[in-house]
Amino acid sequence: MSDDLDIEAWLSGLGFDLPQARSAARGALEAAGLTRAGKTRMSTAKEERARTALEAGFFLHCATPACIAAASASGKTPVRTGQRPRCAHCGGSDNRRAEAALLAACGKAGIRRLVVIGGSPAVREELRDALGHSLDLRLVDGTERRSLAQARQDLDWAELILLWGGSELDHRVSTLYTGAAAPLRRKLVHASKRGIAALLEAAVTHLERHG
Repeated sequence: MSDDLDIEAWLSGLGFDLPQARSAARGALEAAGLTRAGKTRMSTAKEERARTALEAGFFLHCATPACIAAASASGKTPVRTGQRPRCAHCGGSDNRRAEAALLAACGKAGIRRLVVIGGSPAVREELRDALGHSLDLRLVDGTERRSLAQARQDLDWAELILLWGGSELDHRVSTLYTGAAAPLRRKLVHASKRGIAALLEAAVTHLERHG
């Protein structure tokens, strides 16, 4: 078994697959004394130190604007990767990108209180895990009986309400919110597509249009 690594292949496997990324990573390894110009292979004994040096110096990101912005704010050198799962911000996940975009949009608009009506228990739990550390959330089961008074409390409390029509949401529940007075209805975002990413993207679009 070989006791060394092909440097180009190893860098590509870490996400430094694009020419500029490989060049930057290679320069960092040479500066750290872990290889030198012209060498094509590196001892496996140096692999952990090399990986640590690259992780400390670079922020791999995909082409998504939110991920580019996160890389720029990271304090590390932003480096574009062609492998979306290697993006340090979204990990190639549409949901994670949409979650980051929503949090950024809410921060810009000064929104802290969010109500989501609909979605399965598992999806609501995922939303709580992803957004609950940054936003005050109310996640409403769209299949359970709800009173007009409860809906009005949500409308008064929330700064943004997502009605997730593409999920588990009964008409008798949604109408409690859509029948509210016009000033309160301005908080409502109707999302008709399935999936967390689609839900949050609809919210981001609403915030971009209405601030």
